[in-house]
Amino acid sequence: MSPFLEPERLAEHRRRNTVHCVLLVTAIGTLTMLSSVLIWSWLGVVVAVAAIGVVVGLSPRVTPEAVMRLYRAERVDTRRGSQLTRLVEVLADRAELPAHPRLYVIPSATLNAFATGTAERAAIAVTEGLLRKLSLRELAGVLAHEMSHVRNNDLLVMGLADAMTRFTQVLAYLGVALALFNVPALMMGQPMFSWTAIALLYLAPSVASILQLALSRTREFDADREAASITGDPMGLASALDTVERTQGHFWEDLLLPPARRIPQPSVLRTHPDTTDRIKRLLDMGALTLPHRLAIVEEPMITMAGLGPAAMTPRWRFPGVWY
Repeated sequence: MSPFLEPERLAEHRRRNTVHCVLLVTAIGTLTMLSSVLIWSWLGVVVAVAAIGVVVGLSPRVTPEAVMRLYRAERVDTRRGSQLTRLVEVLADRAELPAHPRLYVIPSATLNAFATGTAERAAIAVTEGLLRKLSLRELAGVLAHEMSHVRNNDLLVMGLADAMTRFTQVLAYLGVALALFNVPALMMGQPMFSWTAIALLYLAPSVASILQLALSRTREFDADREAASITGDPMGLASALDTVERTQGHFWEDLLLPPARRIPQPSVLRTHPDTTDRIKRLLDMGALTLPHRLAIVEEPMITMAGLGPAAMTPRWRFPGVWY
């Protein structure tokens, strides 16, 4: 039988993650410092460097439990969710993780999943909507995908990207405030802030999002491949991706009032490659020699959060609405 995962691919992942971290911090940091120079001169550089240093320094130290509390996630009770806890344990062993990740459920009707923490202390969150929509076979593919991120230390880059994006969103709010201040200053003949700096501040989140898209593409394809190796079942993950894509809908649904959907961060789709490409690559793996397929007996899915659709109403959570 072929090994589930290859040590050479793990070393390659870690090298790539180091390069991506440097690129991400350098690119966003350069944009931030340039904007700061235009507004506050070189004093702004000191402030920007200090702020970025705090973000980069603190983001890896946020515990998985703190992240789960942010999303009001509930840890799966082993007595009620034995089918899920058994699945996590088997997948973690096949993924050769040093410790079994803790599984949490978020009371949200969206179809979403993400992981946080380190290989020694990881947590995986799935939404109530995902549990209700996917079969156990499809859910195994999603969980294996997240465990691949944990194993390859992808969470460091993804967490850093999320922290930097939130920081640039704060800068965008500052840019809007400065633009509003410039209007009365112009009328009263007082010195104004640089419109170029304001524009850079306002566009910073868009630049950060583009960087996230570029940096995550290869990582997501690799995570899909390793998930298929862990489960021995590329069709399970492909079916899950297809279900999520059809259920979540398309971007034009966000234009409706009220919006037909909202995909929060961190999201299973936000920084991922096109779902059609991911499914095609998974289907192409069907012809490869994979480890024996994980035997899954489908059982009726038990709701973990214990909250019905009426209780899963929209609520505010920085920087937007969580559905």
